[in-house]
Amino acid sequence: HGMPVEMHELDEIHQTLNLWDGILSSRFSVDGIKVQVETCCHPETDQIAVRIHSDMIRDAGLGIIFNFPYGSLSWGKESGDWQSPEKHRTIVLEKGNHSVVLERRLDSSRYYVTIQWEGQARFDLPEKNRLRLETAGSDDFNFICHFSPEKPVQDLPGINETFEASADHWNRFWKSGGAIDLSKSKDPRARELERRIVLSQYLMAVQCAGSMPPQETGLTCNSWFGKFHLEMHWWHAVHFALWGRPELLEKSFDWYGAILPAARKKAARQGYEGVRWPKMTDPDGRESPSNVGVFLVWQQPHPIYYAELLYRNKEDRTLLDRYQKIVFETAGFMASYTVWDESRKRYVLGPPLIPAQELYKPETTINPAFELSYWAFGLRTAQHWRERLGLSRNEKWDHILAHMSEIPENDGFYQNTETAMNTFKDAFHRNDHPTLLGAYGMLPNADIDVEIMRSTLKEVLNSWNWDRTWGWDYPLIAMTAARVGEPEMAVDALLMDVQRNTYLTNGHNYQDRRLTLYLPGNGGLLTAAAMMAAGWDGAPEGHAPGFPADGGWHVEWEGLYPMP
Repeated sequence: HGMPVEMHELDEIHQTLNLWDGILSSRFSVDGIKVQVETCCHPETDQIAVRIHSDMIRDAGLGIIFNFPYGSLSWGKESGDWQSPEKHRTIVLEKGNHSVVLERRLDSSRYYVTIQWEGQARFDLPEKNRLRLETAGSDDFNFICHFSPEKPVQDLPGINETFEASADHWNRFWKSGGAIDLSKSKDPRARELERRIVLSQYLMAVQCAGSMPPQETGLTCNSWFGKFHLEMHWWHAVHFALWGRPELLEKSFDWYGAILPAARKKAARQGYEGVRWPKMTDPDGRESPSNVGVFLVWQQPHPIYYAELLYRNKEDRTLLDRYQKIVFETAGFMASYTVWDESRKRYVLGPPLIPAQELYKPETTINPAFELSYWAFGLRTAQHWRERLGLSRNEKWDHILAHMSEIPENDGFYQNTETAMNTFKDAFHRNDHPTLLGAYGMLPNADIDVEIMRSTLKEVLNSWNWDRTWGWDYPLIAMTAARVGEPEMAVDALLMDVQRNTYLTNGHNYQDRRLTLYLPGNGGLLTAAAMMAAGWDGAPEGHAPGFPADGGWHVEWEGLYPMP
């Protein structure tokens, strides 16, 4: 009746997402009158389609409100700033009987919104950035809402066409790529693990398969003020290749080629060869100021890992040609970053350096376990690329590989860093990410002593501060457990009953009230699950080597690729 409906006036609320077709179905009632809404997103253009069915459309004039916010500059669950109408404008460019075209202006940004509808409706703009459609005439009202950087000059996909495109896209998604079926398992936790796996595939496809690396909360809301973190890209994207969907990894991997000149200038400015990749960055590769991020280096080998995964999926010479510059210039920086220790005839990492476990001071930290292992993997892989391309091996890289510092070890355990050799004696060192396990889990490493790593794994499980961890730490642990032959520990890690390993009804990895979704946890889960099912280079013979063979787990899988 022309008045806004408040949330407390809604009854019989029910909402489900049909994963198979990508259709969100909502129903509720107002004053006893039922309303049904179906929403979907077009898979190839920035457009949603909505179908509404209710007696209220005909009898009471159901209205639809379109609110436009300013871009949120804050951290938190709100993806828009609804309190600053003076900072942006919504201009009506065209108005027809069944459509309206709007121009949106936010600072120097411009974009266009086209709304087209079927049936009778009256359009007005009662407030500066608030559009209203009042409907009448039948029990159904359908519309599309299209977003574009330029004003559309051609016909847009229609409502039915959008729903059909959505269903076709998601049907193909679920019928292609990898799958894991745990339904025949006797372990009571199997159903929960499979639920997490299925929902994580959907969430990562809609949140993390874009043209550039995503932020930790994807497209849902702001985290770290909308910037994305390149060290986290591994956890967002590696699983796409392992699950037989390499094209979804390639979409964001190509962004590294776009910022290659900026990364090259950064390395040269600091006195290094090759390219130095930023940490917390904007779409143009400009790094945000930080007293931590600029000292992190574990994102540096990532592009070599991505390129290797893509090549392993296809073994296509064109991939070697396409990505060789990224691989070789990344390795060039890694080689020049190492420091020769003449007294001990070895190469050292740092200082200045902050490891992935962000506890240590940049000016004093040297040789973190994970980074040492990753440097070896990156340089070895770059050498393999040279050989595949018919090039001679790089002598400097070989010299570094032959004289790299050993992974720090003390009292029969691997240590966080060479400057923190009391990892398991001082509780301070057992906070944040247990990345010392990643030296043989997330990565292969023929130089690791498996027995020492197994002992280290058990000590981490016995003594780590789980309140100070993050969602991807649990799949990290699971990968190490699988490699050292402890599949029971791998499953236990994936399903550890702690807050940071919580997966909500919608599949999101909950961290705390401040960070209610955390997509690196979902991506890590998919990576670990693929590894545990399909295996890894050097994995023992047998089916699903990362799952227990005790009769409790029956794992059926297809379309997955083993990890390096």
